[in-house]
Amino acid sequence: MTTALPHHPAGRCFGDGNPLYEQYHDEEWGKPVHGEHALFERLALEGFQSGLAWITVLRKRPAFRAAFADFDADVVAQYGDDDVARLMADAGIVRNRAKIEATIANARALRALHESGRTLDEVIWSHAPDRAGHVRPSTWVDVPASTPESKALAKELKSLGFRFIGPTTAYAAMQACGLVDDHLASCPVALADR
Repeated sequence: MTTALPHHPAGRCFGDGNPLYEQYHDEEWGKPVHGEHALFERLALEGFQSGLAWITVLRKRPAFRAAFADFDADVVAQYGDDDVARLMADAGIVRNRAKIEATIANARALRALHESGRTLDEVIWSHAPDRAGHVRPSTWVDVPASTPESKALAKELKSLGFRFIGPTTAYAAMQACGLVDDHLASCPVALADR
């Protein structure tokens, strides 16, 4: 059951007026995400979002889940040329060959990571910044595009065979997965956390 946020004159950080966007803002963005499946999905979606508005990817999320076997990395890692062609023809998703191929490569990298005895959860969360003394941003100008932690995360993921993950995409994933909480100080989510 969803609890509505108290009304605040400043409104949400983003999403006001769009029920799908409001739900994402209120219930997901900035909340800690753990587990291989959920983290793989978030990384894939952040990669597809690169260069686009997040709402575009959010609207297509059900189609992405269907197209990528609900982001089951073991299944996606087996995708081949026929699957790439199928995905390139799927109008329900973002049809970008480099992003599709990166998602498949990332599923393979995730399997290799598991074979080495590590988890994506460990890798991602090892780059969480220290939250002590965290001050909420006042405006979007105060929110960085990347940080030393996101640069380190992107570098490690690339070293592990992950693709289409630079420091900016890594920071967006850190926001989406709750490693950082960039809800603006005036946002109802931030006010509710006081």
